Order: sequence, then structure tokens, then C-alpha cells
Amino acid sequence: MAVRNIREMGDEVLGKVCREVTRMNEHTRELIDDMLDTMYEANGVGLAAPQVGVLKRIVVIDVTGEDPIVLINPRIVESSGEQTGTEGCLSVPGKAGTVTRPMYVKAVALNEDMEEITVEGTELLARAICHELDHLEGHLYVEKVEGELMDAEPIEDEE
Repeated sequence: MAVRNIREMGDEVLGKVCREVTRMNEHTRELIDDMLDTMYEANGVGLAAPQVGVLKRIVVIDVTGEDPIVLINPRIVESSGEQTGTEGCLSVPGKAGTVTRPMYVKAVALNEDMEEITVEGTELLARAICHELDHLEGHLYVEKVEGELMDAEPIEDEE
């Protein structure tokens, strides 16, 4: 397992649509492990494969810091409500913006064993699912920002 370089806004890979994963192999398992390591090292709550330069439909999310979710070929099948809040992105370091997302999201995906799973989330998890799935379509949250991007508050390491 390794920490990979996170691609930043302006990198052309972030604007491309990702390919579906058709089978699990050792290379893909290693990618998932590396994505988790990279997300945790960067203090993120989510990471999509294109953010580490791989055009595959894979995202990892962990809004609690201890319960990672791996979604392969995810798609949102239901959403409701609305929440508006501050959002940032590991590919847009040091910036944040106000974005409106659904309050509730239900997504269907495959897990690491290529078995279908359903993930339902509200609030931060719903926001993270929407944000990461946008990456798979070649979109960054900055396209949805209401108003201007702001300087993000620095994250301080816990002692």
C-alpha cells in the first residue's frame, strides 16, 4: 500500500469520464488500498480514482474516520431534500465554496468482491457520495459553487 499523488484542478485527467470496472484483480485491489491510504494521509473524507490519475469508476469514502466505504461503478438511484454548506476537495487545495446537494442519497454499487451493495446516507455522507460521483463524470465541485471560492481553514493535526 502506498500514498499516491493527488491530481489538482487543471490536470486534464480530472475532466474525463471514467470507465466501468468489469472485474476485480490484484491491480485494482492495490489501487483501492492506495486510495484509502491517500485519503487518510490527506485528511479527506472521500477520494475518487481520477484524483490519483486512474480513470476507473471507483470511490472511497469515510466520513467518520473509522468506517471506509468502497464503491465500484456507483450510481445514485434516489435522492431527496436539500442541504447547502461549505465544501472542499483534495484536488482544489486550500479552497472551499458553498454548494447545494441533496440531504439524502441512495446509491447502488459493487463492493471489493464485485457484489452489489446499497449505501444510503444523509448530511455529510450524502454530500460526499454526490461529490465523489461527480469526479467519475469529470466534474469538480467548483462548477457548482454558489458565489466565490474562499480560502479554506487549515486542518490542524490532532495531538
